Amino acid sequence: MNTTEQWIDIIRQNRGISEQEFVKAELEKFLFSSKRRKMILSRNYYLGKQNEPKHLIYTQKNKMEDASGIIPNNKIINNLFDDLVDQKTNYLLSKPIDTQTNDDIDLTEYFNPSFQNLLKELGKDVYQCSIGYLHPYINDKGKLSFKRFKPENVIPFWHDDEHKQLDAFIYFYDVEVYQNTNLTTTETHVEYYLPEGVHYYTYTNGSIYPDTTKYNTSYIQKNDISYNWKSVPLIWFKPNSDETFLIDRIKTLQDALNQMLSNFANVMSQDVHNTILVLKGYDGTNLEEFRHNLAKHGVIKISSTPEVQGDVEALNVNVDATNYTTIIKELERAIITNGRGFDAKDDRMRNNPNQMNINSMYSDIDLDANEMEAEFQASLHNLVEFINAYRSLNNLPLIDSIKFIFNRDLPINQTDTIEAIKNSVGILSERTLVANHPFTINVDEELEQIKKERKEVLNQDYTYEGN
Repeated sequence: MNTTEQWIDIIRQNRGISEQEFVKAELEKFLFSSKRRKMILSRNYYLGKQNEPKHLIYTQKNKMEDASGIIPNNKIINNLFDDLVDQKTNYLLSKPIDTQTNDDIDLTEYFNPSFQNLLKELGKDVYQCSIGYLHPYINDKGKLSFKRFKPENVIPFWHDDEHKQLDAFIYFYDVEVYQNTNLTTTETHVEYYLPEGVHYYTYTNGSIYPDTTKYNTSYIQKNDISYNWKSVPLIWFKPNSDETFLIDRIKTLQDALNQMLSNFANVMSQDVHNTILVLKGYDGTNLEEFRHNLAKHGVIKISSTPEVQGDVEALNVNVDATNYTTIIKELERAIITNGRGFDAKDDRMRNNPNQMNINSMYSDIDLDANEMEAEFQASLHNLVEFINAYRSLNNLPLIDSIKFIFNRDLPINQTDTIEAIKNSVGILSERTLVANHPFTINVDEELEQIKKERKEVLNQDYTYEGN
């Protein structure tokens, strides 16, 4: 029994819950779920809002307290998580996806630069939140459009454990509403998408009620006739079949890197806190006051007694910077390795590297790209089903078969590639050779230009001037 049928069955059996109460319960459960908290955590880490490094000390009460204001307490964030997200997204999705079909249909209406940018945003959602969503709809001009729904605002109701079929979903978003000129309040608009249409609610102050500004409606209105999609209008994109979070792989390493960098800055700070002071005959009230006066005025006042000769001695703490830099480099390398990224400063990229070295350096990122491409292929074919439904509604020919080709942003050694192309003349077709040449921008235009230039050479008039 699918999710939609479950709550219908509950209502029919008079079990004391309505659709409105069902939506409220599911919304509140998701708002405080561990999965959504992790999505928001991942978003924050991408933006650099990470756990702040702390330098703790033991107080006289033998409790750990923040050392801020007592000793150097740098809080350095070296955000490598956003590097990984951007690297992996751009590697697979920065270049336009090619579409191949045997049908004589212009696909640029759907797969164009605007859609490519949307796909890149979905890629970031996938790596930050373990899933991304695209909502197909008919815009005000009657054209098929796609809108990105943020994963932290979507509650999917899956039909199966493998998450390959969707029964229904909830999409919610906050809106600020003015109560008067000086006061605003936040309302959560809730949209419940079912096979037969969408129902609208408003959630505020722990209560939910139907949105009186909207009517429950089907998805498509055309010529005063209502239509619905064949399936719930939501297309999901995943990084892999397990929907794993990238942040889970590297969070502890990222926190350790920030802590180590901050500790390094603390011990290398050149001020009075870098020494252990031994006081003899100090007549101040307490050590905290002594530290304050020394930091503020740069002088201290001491006195001598017959028993104790007043003096100040400093025990300098020598810090071996090599230990810190070694650990920091290892942490950075571990983040790249566990996150399956690549190091742009890798030694293998120096001095005109050959293609084998380049491929070796990108082997880890290829692992994730392979899994993500397989998931995106399935999602894009799901998207084509909505395109065909839209075309059918407008009496347009349907897309019978289509192939999506992802062009990865892999650096190439142009010299090696050009040499390989030269050696393949007569073995491979001219189209294949031109398509793989690093200088080619548009294969069809390049082949047409070659054909034109050859024709000009054949038609050229040659004259012979004899003696």
